[in-house]
Formats: sequence, structure tokens, C-alpha cells
Amino acid sequence: MSRTTAPERWQVQAGSADVATLAIPPDLHRDRDFEIDCRFVVRVPAEGGSAAPWLQMRVLVDGHQEWERRIDAASPGASDSLDLHFRRRVPPRQALKIVAQVRSQGVQRLALQIEAEENP
Repeated sequence: MSRTTAPERWQVQAGSADVATLAIPPDLHRDRDFEIDCRFVVRVPAEGGSAAPWLQMRVLVDGHQEWERRIDAASPGASDSLDLHFRRRVPPRQALKIVAQVRSQGVQRLALQIEAEENP
């Protein structure tokens, strides 16, 4: 007998926090492939302050660094973001933990989120 399950979808929204953690529990019976999106959104002030505004995001997967980027903020008076998209295969009986850590200067933090959607 074949076991059919709906594709999994996991999400965490951390708002203006500087860390977001998404923990996906293991499945005992099957491999899973996830499309993962990490997004950090800020509002850039219309007028610059004393220091140039910037934003940075670091992503860890199961405790290992997957990616890190720091950019100068663009679009004065509007929003700017750092985005990461990647795939991860998760074998049976293994959990998946994704952590996004952010830093910034001279901007207003609006959103930090992680989404994972299983490929059927």
C-alpha cells in the first residue's frame, strides 16, 4: 500500500527581530525535498543619517553556514531586502533547522521570515 501525503509547508515570521528559526520535524518514512526562502525587509529613510545604511543576513542550516551577505541599502524612502532561495533534501528520520540572523544600520526593520515548501 502506498502512503500519499500532502506537500508540507512551514513558515516563521519574526517581524523586526534579529533572529528567525524554522525547525521542521523528521518524517520517519520518506525523503523530502524543500524549496526554502529567507527574506529580510527594511525601510530605508528618505534622508541619510550620519552613517551609510546597510543590511546583512546570515543563514545557517543544521548549524552550518549556508550563506551570508551584507549590502548597502538602496531606495531611499522605500523598502529594500535581502533574499535567499535554496533547495534542501532531507532524508527519513532527519529534522531540518534553518536560522536566519540579521544585522542592520540606519534602516527600520520590517520583516524577517523563513518559508519551506516541499516539492511533491
